[in-house]
Amino acid sequence: MVKLSAVIITFNEGKKIERCLSSLQGIVDEIVVVDSYSTDNTEEVCNQYNVKFIKQKFLGYIEQKNFAIDQATHEHIISLDGDEALSNELQDALIQLKSNWVYDGYYMNRYNNFCGQWIKHSDWYPDRKLRAFKKGKGEWKGINPHDSFKLYNPKSATQLKGDILHWNYASYQEFNLKTDKFSTISAQSYYQLGKKAPIWKILLNPTWAFFKSYFLRLGFLDGLNGFVICVQTANITFLKYTKLRELIKNQ
Repeated sequence: MVKLSAVIITFNEGKKIERCLSSLQGIVDEIVVVDSYSTDNTEEVCNQYNVKFIKQKFLGYIEQKNFAIDQATHEHIISLDGDEALSNELQDALIQLKSNWVYDGYYMNRYNNFCGQWIKHSDWYPDRKLRAFKKGKGEWKGINPHDSFKLYNPKSATQLKGDILHWNYASYQEFNLKTDKFSTISAQSYYQLGKKAPIWKILLNPTWAFFKSYFLRLGFLDGLNGFVICVQTANITFLKYTKLRELIKNQ
């Protein structure tokens, strides 16, 4: 049976981290928390569990998660965020996996809770994520803040049963603030990569983002919150390109 390390990056997750840590009990052999100097009670909550708590200045989402992997003792990893937890079915799947680990990586679906409602459609479900993997078989990549773990051999992966439960936004206000924050980070990342922001992208990309998530991916079936999510999906795309255009203009 392999030994499994859970790695988690945190910043001010005191209200949510306990659900995450509790769901890992009896499943993993080590929990590593890399914290970006939280100012709330995140560390105090973590100290109630058998956690290796490491303070590290925030390097960027991708860089921080790769750093966290390096801090793990064991070769096999499950990576979570502080506002995520394992469903019962996923717990069972991971226990079985420890006795029969075959692939380099394992995908699992993420089930998102928005303002108290579990979202079943749009871009938010199944929201497939590769979160269990072997060290040295891949790394976190992407454009901040939209990171994902990429295997060096993408064919060496399969799907696990069960969901990562994700409590992402408790209120519309929080959603609006994160949209503004993430669109700024995305625009800065795009700028560093030399990407452009022509008018047609500002007009067409948000329209397509809404159409795809609301109609093609059935976001309308999630009611009002489904509509809010799809509008915000378009809005973050719009803000990303307008902010990128402003950065280019001020160059």
